[in-house]
Amino acid sequence: MRVLITGGAGFIGSHLIDLLLRKGHEVVCVDNLITGSKENIRHNLKNKRFKFIKHDISKPLIVPGKLEYVLHFASPASPLDYEEFPIQTLKVGALGTHNALGMAKKKKAKFLLASTSEVYGDPLVSPQKETYWGNVNPIGPRSCYDESKRFAEAITMAYYRKHKVDVRIIRIFNTYGPRMRRNDGRVVPNFINQVLKRKPFTVYGNGRQTRSFSYISDLIDGIYKVMKSDIHTPINLGNPEEFTILELAKVIINVAATFRSPQASLNIKYEPLPEDDPKQRRPDITKARKELKWEPTIKLEEGVKKTMEWFKDE
Repeated sequence: MRVLITGGAGFIGSHLIDLLLRKGHEVVCVDNLITGSKENIRHNLKNKRFKFIKHDISKPLIVPGKLEYVLHFASPASPLDYEEFPIQTLKVGALGTHNALGMAKKKKAKFLLASTSEVYGDPLVSPQKETYWGNVNPIGPRSCYDESKRFAEAITMAYYRKHKVDVRIIRIFNTYGPRMRRNDGRVVPNFINQVLKRKPFTVYGNGRQTRSFSYISDLIDGIYKVMKSDIHTPINLGNPEEFTILELAKVIINVAATFRSPQASLNIKYEPLPEDDPKQRRPDITKARKELKWEPTIKLEEGVKKTMEWFKDE
């Protein structure tokens, strides 16, 4: 297959490219590098089945030749990123998705949208099923990301109904692993960075808010299974095991001790909870288990160790 992936130089996109190349496919990577990094794809640049195009998918793009898939992963994805780039975040969710769908329609390619658990907002139900419509503040500081992804899902389904584009939508929950930026702003790289530097953990609020953490290899496996499926409605991909932020900090301290980087105690610096920060994140993956035969296999301690090894090497 020949696959185009937007946002391919990002954390998740670059790992997906590795999988596609290992399986023998051709990959065209499109990225404007505002949050992605060419370092994430440098090892593939000499591969004859790989092509990199520096381009903002919010603007029209012509790619010669056939395409079997268009995978739309382009978007700032961390709170620090979409705080810095709110307009670009909205544009890539709206105009970028429109352009990517238009390319899929023209090429008669299958289309996959990387959506997010943030479409559920600060949920009033837990765990979150795909049938839950969400609790989102449409004008809050996170709305540029939340609403851009909700719009992206809406236009994807409109192309499916109106133009018969063969679409898939994945809702990605908290994912971590190698190639995350140290200054990403999300909790796993923050904590790993802080424990390795013997600095206090920065905890927002009381630390009792929950998240579910999926290691990157589990997510990539799920994405590929969705690509090969005939599921056209949204599907959650995440780890249903739920941890408080304080529990995550303890796991990271325990793993750091195995690297001879112990902290004497759980030293925490508390900061105010950001506006609209969700209190709970836990996916219901019944649909993925039933229809994809997929569920995550990497335990948090194992994934944190792999990620910490990468951070130390970097």
